[in-house]
Amino acid sequence: MEQNLTDRAFWKSFWESRKNLIFFLKPNYVFGDILAKLIAEKNIKTAIELGGFPGYYAAYLKKYQHLDTTLFDYFIHEGLINQLLEKNGLKPGDINIIEADLFAYKPEKLYDLVLSFGLIEHFNDTKAIIATHLQFLKPGGVLFITLPNFKGVNGWIQREFDRDNYDKHNIDSMNPKLLAQCCRELGLTEVESYYHGKFTIWLENKGERGGLVKALVKTIWLAGKVFTKIVPVESKGLSPYIVVKALK
Repeated sequence: MEQNLTDRAFWKSFWESRKNLIFFLKPNYVFGDILAKLIAEKNIKTAIELGGFPGYYAAYLKKYQHLDTTLFDYFIHEGLINQLLEKNGLKPGDINIIEADLFAYKPEKLYDLVLSFGLIEHFNDTKAIIATHLQFLKPGGVLFITLPNFKGVNGWIQREFDRDNYDKHNIDSMNPKLLAQCCRELGLTEVESYYHGKFTIWLENKGERGGLVKALVKTIWLAGKVFTKIVPVESKGLSPYIVVKALK
């Protein structure tokens, strides 16, 4: 069995402690432009979001791209999902829901697009967790994975001020070359793997930190924003995310 760096109790506690969980998803939601282009190019009609509770992308793709979307997660709280749907002008049942263990589940159907956002870095075996995505993917279908980049400034912030959260992540997985290599070894084609996004930093436990830490984080955030406005490069040091795209 794959070694998971988190468990159900962790996720229950994580989601129950989150504030501002339910919000309106704007058309320019992060990665939305990349997804819109992929959907148009590859004529995508169906999608499954793995490990995606409370279903931001399943809801987003239903609302703006009119896809038949499914949310798959180990932990599901249907009440929160329904609140999110209502907030976004959707109704209960507009997205399909599967609550199951990714490593024990046998898919009943295949999808044009398989997505995960901040999932694979919670597992020690990066290639194995990417392989689990492929069991849901149609031949010719698109794999789309994103994960945070904790190897730059944002990673330093996490390591210094939220070590518990940092340790829940497999930092070695945050390597575009390694991710591309895993995809190719799994037989995928048209593989792209790259740093994405202008500078930003965050703390999951921000509310628990003192004024000094908050002030420092804000100062670094402002400095990074100013720098990337002058030098708008996507890089290991400054970009908050890594994106992986590939075809089965």
